[in-house]
Amino acid sequence: MLQNASAPSLAIFCKVVDNYGDIGICWRLARQLRHEHGVAVTLWVDDLASFRRICPQVDPAAEEQAVQDVAVRHWRGQDGSHAASDIPDIVIEFFGCELPPGYVEAMAARTPRPAWINYEGLTAEDWVEGCHRLPSMHPRLKLTKHFFFPGFNERTGGLLCEAGLDVRRRAFQHDPAQAAAFLARFGVTAQEAAGRKVSLFCYPDAPVDDLFRAWEKDRQPTLCLVPEGVARGQVEAFIDGAALAGTSATRGQLTVRVLPFVPQEDYDSLLWACDLNFVRGEDSWVRAQWAGRPFIWHIYLQDENLHHKKLRAFLKIYAQDLPALDAFMLGWNGAQAIGDWTAAWMALETELPRIAARAEAWREQVTAHGDLATKLLDFVRELGQGQENRV
Repeated sequence: MLQNASAPSLAIFCKVVDNYGDIGICWRLARQLRHEHGVAVTLWVDDLASFRRICPQVDPAAEEQAVQDVAVRHWRGQDGSHAASDIPDIVIEFFGCELPPGYVEAMAARTPRPAWINYEGLTAEDWVEGCHRLPSMHPRLKLTKHFFFPGFNERTGGLLCEAGLDVRRRAFQHDPAQAAAFLARFGVTAQEAAGRKVSLFCYPDAPVDDLFRAWEKDRQPTLCLVPEGVARGQVEAFIDGAALAGTSATRGQLTVRVLPFVPQEDYDSLLWACDLNFVRGEDSWVRAQWAGRPFIWHIYLQDENLHHKKLRAFLKIYAQDLPALDAFMLGWNGAQAIGDWTAAWMALETELPRIAARAEAWREQVTAHGDLATKLLDFVRELGQGQENRV
């Protein structure tokens, strides 16, 4: 299947639905495959403006460009024809985004045919283990697509985690001066840096007002760092003005400071520098797990509250014996009523040392199963050995 098993070529198709999560995952995968495995990667993206928010090197007006040694193409839509010679060894369809028909026709005409992978969303639900790596034959063409599920155990595809990440993380977190210098770039004072620091990244429906009121009345000061554009209405109500990068306000025990929307590398540093991280979707959720810090996950909203089932599946394996974390995260996502937010926060605050210990143990547990990029390439090699796609 692979023309050159040591250095295959690969295309990733990404349709941006959740502004930064989809492209965030695809960009991490593309870079890791290129830089750690020598894969020649082409990343097709339909929304280059969102891409540029997490990678300032991207030119949103360019049809084709090279970014960090990855070929980036502006995916304009489903029309157009493609030649079999343009098709790489591996084609990744991210979150079932539906490849252009002409591209699929060219895939079928290629000799040998490429490995076709549907990269699925991350969930802790049990059914994933039975669906991971399952084939699906094209109804008309001689092509087989395989489903690849990220996951938290050895029966899934693992999680994206680049080499050397934890070494950098530990060096950062064990060097207070480095963390203070990073935060100072955003106007954080030495006094603020010495206290409790929280990052806030959530969807618009998060109960941020309730959380802010609980922090205002807390026993100790909290510095809340919010990227520009996140929870805009609630932040503007708190600071009584436009929520622009660099603005801040203090009420009671809470200081809210608005940050610029930072590139991926700086976002990792932000997670490392904080004592508690509120994250959303999939990409920032995974990065919070690698940060080794307590986190609260805001899951992407789905019809018929299917996201609550997904949330409970994760809490079942992560929040064992952490009742305050379980209750707070369910309440943050509207899966159950919180009632008294001050009491809920105080319970979570009391539990934070145990949650921090769990975060470190969890990170080691999950990384022991291997990283997703390596497992993905290993799977493709297995397909080639078994001639799976030559039907």
